[in-house]
Amino acid sequence: MSSPKLSVSEIDLHTYVDGRLPEKRREEVETFLAANPQEREQVRAYQEQNKILHALFDSVLAEPIPSKWQNPGQYWTMWLKPVAAALAWIVVGGMLGWVLRGEQAGQLATNMDFARRAAIAHAVFSPEVRHPVEVTAEQEEHLIRWLSKRVGGDLKAPHLVDLGYELVGGRLLPGEKGPVAQFMYQDKNGQRLTLYIKTDTGAERETAFRFSQEGTVGVFYWIDRRLSYALSGEVRKEELLKVANAVYQKLNP
Repeated sequence: MSSPKLSVSEIDLHTYVDGRLPEKRREEVETFLAANPQEREQVRAYQEQNKILHALFDSVLAEPIPSKWQNPGQYWTMWLKPVAAALAWIVVGGMLGWVLRGEQAGQLATNMDFARRAAIAHAVFSPEVRHPVEVTAEQEEHLIRWLSKRVGGDLKAPHLVDLGYELVGGRLLPGEKGPVAQFMYQDKNGQRLTLYIKTDTGAERETAFRFSQEGTVGVFYWIDRRLSYALSGEVRKEELLKVANAVYQKLNP
């Protein structure tokens, strides 16, 4: 007589990722994951998202409470200022929507979000010593085939040895609307750059480079046919632009 099939809910998976399951239930979930690759991949995606959230918000959680919020006598000031700020943003948002005509504003926001995600992914994985990538450069052909299949595009990992950067490898990441690929490069001093790639189904096909500064991470991003690219690094803007130009040229020989 076969044993009953183990039932694992979505809540179980989230609780497992958060490390809050009792030991016995955790063992049951791990047994379930070992036999179910789709749910195992889902859990891996949740874990990656947790890393991104920690990279984005941990510094904010560590900030001290401003002294002006600790004074009860400033109660009304504390509430009126955000209201005034909100009203100001409504006005600015309305003006921006009028100038950019809705759709363009949405595209701009999408592009900025893409650059921010690339920067966060760089901040999360570039410091890793033992596991900076899932598949190393020694398996480059396999890495490119795997990521191309998952992302849904003909990906390439441009060689940047002439600029002093060697391919470390790459990994698959969860994106806003599907899988995203990340290739990592490193120079002789250990400085790392990451190339973040996703398929792009939007109408905009502009290839011009755009720059975004996200904390200490600079990002040059652009669209090339069906793919969007973002090159991230904690280097001088001029150095990052030089590498971004080289990447574009190598992808379009």
